[in-house]
Amino acid sequence: MTHFHTNTTVGKYLVSPLTRLLDDGRFAASVSIRSGSGSGTHDRVLRLASVFADNAAAAHYATSEGLRWIHHRHAPASACAA
Repeated sequence: MTHFHTNTTVGKYLVSPLTRLLDDGRFAASVSIRSGSGSGTHDRVLRLASVFADNAAAAHYATSEGLRWIHHRHAPASACAA
């Protein structure tokens, strides 16, 4: 079962953390990063490799990774190469 959490808006991006209860009782994390609107909407979904003991930790990690992706995307090219 997938759990949806509070979305975060950063500029033109909507960051939506998703968590899923695994068979072993731990939680997997994913994050949707959406931009645009209407027919120009683009949605990127990252499935994250880490697993967590609780739902809140998985959601926090997913949000953090989504925000990190946005920051990296907008960092100057010289900062990305470092």
